[in-house]
Amino acid sequence: MSRMNISDYQKEGDQPTLLITSDIVVVHEGIIREKPSSKEEARQFLKGYSGGHVSTVGGVVVTNLTTGKKLGSLDKAEVYFHDIPDEIIENLIDEGVVFRVAGGLLLEHPLVLPFVEAVVGSSDSVMGLSKDLANKLIHEALLA
Repeated sequence: MSRMNISDYQKEGDQPTLLITSDIVVVHEGIIREKPSSKEEARQFLKGYSGGHVSTVGGVVVTNLTTGKKLGSLDKAEVYFHDIPDEIIENLIDEGVVFRVAGGLLLEHPLVLPFVEAVVGSSDSVMGLSKDLANKLIHEALLA
């Protein structure tokens, strides 16, 4: 926000311009997990989820650049897993995609999906952005 020239968006008669930002953290046993930094850390994360559960907390902020109003909220979800075989964990690590996501958590990956027992909350929230929350904040920001 500090690098943007907000006055460019506050001209009279202009249509509202919205800035949508979001981020997500993965929480396992009360500890926030960032992107795994090594194969061993990725292995530890994934084995920890196996037969257990993990939570995600996503934040969404919608700023109406025309009015300067900023609205934000959090969305939480939980994912419960069946036991994940070591072979699947090793394949995920070898693919490398687990190193690009918070907590190495890949709900939508075809290797992971068969081991998802349940999702409490929305799956799009687990994958990075709650569509329902974003839509709600967008509508509110347009009225702000």
